[in-house]
Parts: sequence; structure tokens; C-alpha cells
Amino acid sequence: MMPAKDSAKELNALVSMIDEPSEEIFATIREKITGYGKVAIPLLEDAWMNSFSDEQTQRLEGLIGDIRFNDVYHELYDWKQSKQQDLLEAFVLITRFRYPGFDAEKYLEQMERLKKDAWLEMNDELTALEKIKVLNHIFYDVYGFRSVPDSRKSKLNSYFLNELLDTKKGNALSLGILYAYVAQSLNIPVFGVNLPQHFILTYLDDSLPVKTSGHYNRDDVLFYINAMNKGAIFTANEVSLFIRKLKMESRDEYFLPCSKLTFIGRLIMELEFAYKEAGDTARSEEMGALFNVLG
Repeated sequence: MMPAKDSAKELNALVSMIDEPSEEIFATIREKITGYGKVAIPLLEDAWMNSFSDEQTQRLEGLIGDIRFNDVYHELYDWKQSKQQDLLEAFVLITRFRYPGFDAEKYLEQMERLKKDAWLEMNDELTALEKIKVLNHIFYDVYGFRSVPDSRKSKLNSYFLNELLDTKKGNALSLGILYAYVAQSLNIPVFGVNLPQHFILTYLDDSLPVKTSGHYNRDDVLFYINAMNKGAIFTANEVSLFIRKLKMESRDEYFLPCSKLTFIGRLIMELEFAYKEAGDTARSEEMGALFNVLG
């Protein structure tokens, strides 16, 4: 979307003053440019390509970064306020913040193929365990998804949708989001569980009415799924054992499905820590600000 003719003229004039020596005046210029939102980015990128000054380059990069952050910030706020809170939509949003050129349609097509291949193997006569066996076969054997190696670089990259689909490597959260999304698209009741130091999935009793998160109890759960271990199935006893090993107090929230808000909040919170660990303080602080949107 291009700004109106008069607005475009003003925006061009503002960008042409990017080398303003007065920091006070530049602060006003910066505020006005960011007020245009993402429509200003193409012009800023063009100015960046033609910049011969380190100071100009830094200012332009800062402006582009601010606009992209503000865009994601407000979209994430709108997502939080929406009734549906589509899990994939938020995953795409976080990925686009990290990769501005992210081609969502390309990756959504890949996911549609994944869903279709799983759907072709399903039928209503299958038990819950049989449905997960089919889903695991498609997910891990046919498509080759697997957990990411434990290294700092791969750890950070493993949080984003494009990296997950390109490399077929992910962590508990990225694999969990994709696994739960595909399952739910096939009317299979698989949801995330916000377990400390790990993130697991649960299969709910599909003979019971659908409830909202916070209204389930442990009797509603049939079993648990570890997306990091090729969809391995385990029981509540193993969850209890894991919690005891962490020397933590057992809580119902560690056994029951969490909300989509919690799911995405956990993704952002872990990204905040991952960026901090990688020494990228600016990105870490941005993730902290995005996490606060969901609070």
C-alpha cells in the first residue's frame, strides 16, 4: 500500500532529512516517519541501499527495525483480542518479525500438503492411539521432522516456522505448534501442556464435549505426546516423575492443556532468553516487550 500523493511527498522529504545533525530535530523526524508504519519501509530500504554514511545507515536500520517491531506489536495485540486466536497465525507473525521477507503462502502450501497426507491415512474407525501412530508416521517418517541438535545457533533458529519447514528440525515448541495445528485441523484433540523446562502435548478424550482451557481436569486426558521424541506416547505418571526430578511442586497446569495465549507466550519467552544467551540484547528486549503484550 502506497501513501497518498501529499503524504508520499512529505515522507520523501522526511527521509531526505535523515542526516539531520541535530539529535533533537532528528527525534521529531524519526517519530513522523515511524508514524507512517510499514508503508515507509520500501522508501527507507531504498535510502539504505544508497547510503554512503555509517550514521545514515544506522539511522535507517533503526527506523526500519522500529516500524517492523511496532507492526508486529500491534498485530500481536489484535491476535490476543481475537476470539479465535489462531495458533498458526501467531506463529507466522513471530516468524515474520525475525524474517521480514518470509513468504507465508509458500510455507502454508507445504503445511496443507502435510495435512492432506495425514488426512488420507485417517478414518473414523481408528482409536486415539492409532490416530497418533498415523500422524507420527506422516510427521516423522514421511516428512522427516526431528528435534534440533543442541547448539546455540540451531537452538535460536529452531523457533521459527520457515526454519522448521526448511530443515525439518525444531524444538519442543515449534514442533509442538505444528503437530498440534495439524492434529486439530483433522479434528484430533491434541493440545499443548506448559510443562516447566519442557513442552509436551496431550490427547484429550474426544468422547467428551470440547471445553475451553482452564476447564479441563486430569480425567479428560487420555495420554501425553513428546513431539521432540518422534511423537512418543507416555502417561501422567511419567509427567509426575519428571516434575519430581525438577524438585518442583506438582500443579494441575503441568498436566492439563494450556491456552493458545500461553502457548505463544512460552514461545516468545524462550526466544527472549535465547537471544539474551546469544548476546543479542536488543532482540531480547524486543521479545520481552512482545511478551508483555500478552500479559
